[in-house]
Amino acid sequence: MYESVLLAAAEGEDVNPLLPETYDIVWSVVCVAIIGVLFYKYVVPRLMKTLDERSDKIEGGIARAEAAQEKAQHTLQQYQEQLAEARLEAARIREEARSQGQEILAQMRTDAQAESDRIVAAGHTQLEAQRQQILTELRSEVGRTAVDLAEKIIGQSVSDEAKQAASIERFLDELDASDAGIGVGR
Repeated sequence: MYESVLLAAAEGEDVNPLLPETYDIVWSVVCVAIIGVLFYKYVVPRLMKTLDERSDKIEGGIARAEAAQEKAQHTLQQYQEQLAEARLEAARIREEARSQGQEILAQMRTDAQAESDRIVAAGHTQLEAQRQQILTELRSEVGRTAVDLAEKIIGQSVSDEAKQAASIERFLDELDASDAGIGVGR
C-alpha cells in the first residue's frame, strides 16, 4: 500500500489517503457478503428460534398467570361464599341459642313459681294444721279451766264426762259466735 502511494506521488497524481484501493474495497465487499450469507443462513435461524422459544415461554407464562389468577379469583369467590354461609349459620345458631335461653328462663320462672306456690300451699296447710292443733289444745285447756271454775263456783264436782264435754262445747260455741260478731279470730 505504501508503494502505491509512493508511486502515485512520484508520478504526480493526486492521491487521497482516505480512500482505499479498489482491490481492498472488492475483497472487503466479498468478505462482508460471505459473512452476511453465513450469518443469515446459520445465526439468524438460531436467533429466531431462540426468540420464538422466549415468546412462547412469555405467552405461556402469561397464560399460566391468567389461569392461576382466574383460579385464585374462583377460590376467593368460593371462600367468600363459604364465609357468608358460615356467618349465616353463626347468626342462626346465636338466634337459636337466644331462643333456647329464653325458653330455659321461662321454664325456670315457671318452675320457681310452681315451687313457690307449693311452698306457700305447704305453709298454709301446716299453718292450718297448727291452728287446728292449737284450737284443739285450747278447747281442751279452756274446757278444763271452765270445769275447774265451775267446780269452784258451784262447789261441787262436775264429774260426768258427757256433761263436761257438752258444757265445754256450748261455752266454746258461744265464745266463737261472740268472736265472729266482733271480728276477732281467724
